[in-house]
Amino acid sequence: MPVTRGLLVVLSACLLLAAGCSRAAPPQFGAPQAWVELTAAGFELRATAAEGTCPAAQIDGRPAEMAVRAAQSETFPAICALAAPRGSTAVSALGHAWTLSEAAPKRIVVIGDTGCRVRDLSAQDCRSAAGWPFARVAQLAAAKAPDLVIHVGDYYYRESPCPFERESCRNSPYGDRFDTWRAELFDPAAPLLAAAPVVFVRGNHESCKRGGDGWARLLETRPWAGACQESGSSFVARLGDLSLGVLDSSVADDRDPKPRGVEVMAAQLDKVRAEIGPGESFLLTHRPIWAAVPVARVGPLPPIFVGLNATEQAAARGRTPDQVSLVISGHVHHFAAYTFGPSRPAQLVAGEGGANLADADRPSLDRTPLRIDGMDATKVNFARYGYVLMERSESGWTVEAHDLDDKVALRCRLKGRDLACTPG
Repeated sequence: MPVTRGLLVVLSACLLLAAGCSRAAPPQFGAPQAWVELTAAGFELRATAAEGTCPAAQIDGRPAEMAVRAAQSETFPAICALAAPRGSTAVSALGHAWTLSEAAPKRIVVIGDTGCRVRDLSAQDCRSAAGWPFARVAQLAAAKAPDLVIHVGDYYYRESPCPFERESCRNSPYGDRFDTWRAELFDPAAPLLAAAPVVFVRGNHESCKRGGDGWARLLETRPWAGACQESGSSFVARLGDLSLGVLDSSVADDRDPKPRGVEVMAAQLDKVRAEIGPGESFLLTHRPIWAAVPVARVGPLPPIFVGLNATEQAAARGRTPDQVSLVISGHVHHFAAYTFGPSRPAQLVAGEGGANLADADRPSLDRTPLRIDGMDATKVNFARYGYVLMERSESGWTVEAHDLDDKVALRCRLKGRDLACTPG
């Protein structure tokens, strides 16, 4: 009898503990974040909600109410949004104000491939500014006071637990959840996100199988659909006489141009072509249309390159608008500039924002010419961390590749479709 009574006591205690454990504490997402995106409809303020409540906002000094874009989940806070009406000059939230201008930008910062890679047995040094310098890159770029920031994609890299609890990534968040996105993007990029509105381009790391939930909730310009939507999203954003055609190449295979993949990209290009303005235009796509990736290097010889992206190249034939002078991309973890002549837009690759650099490339300038998709290209590339600064004048655009010392490693002039580069 005493044994039975004792077992009942133990069982009762276990049931009480289980009931208490089932009422888990609500998830904590830290201090709310706010940023401004450029979309097809104009500027939109985005913010994370604190305990489900959207922050107070103002447009041109007048109170404005943010609405919940995506409800809170176990892994993400509620995401709020507020579209600024055309003609607005300022928007503010969480104690910070952003200047809004519908004029063509004169100074643009371009960054890409910024996250810290932790996947399977591969672990970048996320704790070291030397091993993962994205915070430094963002700080330097913000100091240039840009009118607009373009991030060409691949924000999310911490896909796996830190292998063997290495010191370089011990206790690092991982997986497609907000604390990972905070560590990958919002914390290190804080000064840059506060400096100017951003055009966010979707990278292959933001496909639905990888970081797609965070992308769709936080950065996607389309309305939240309750789940990640795979590819197909494209839009045109206009500022003055400059049009930015944004393509979603997250699942455009680099090597195998399957008919369905080509069809998806062709539909996006057709949409952009129909909506793009009559003035100067750039195409923004994470995967470069006309570029190559360094895959091997032997001694002092230049890297051996393999071309990409076969899917976009097949889709772009006959669909590239005449007014597009430049394609701006990332994906390859280095800086590169390609010029093909007047019949094809120049191609800029700015994938040096913080993720581990291309192993087969090198810091010194490489000008070995390449033939890509049937055309000879004048090319220059190198692997150094940094950012790109584009400044507009009456004679065209100056495109500068800045390194971590904020020195100009390469200076290019974009006139029409000619991107001519010289050492900085």
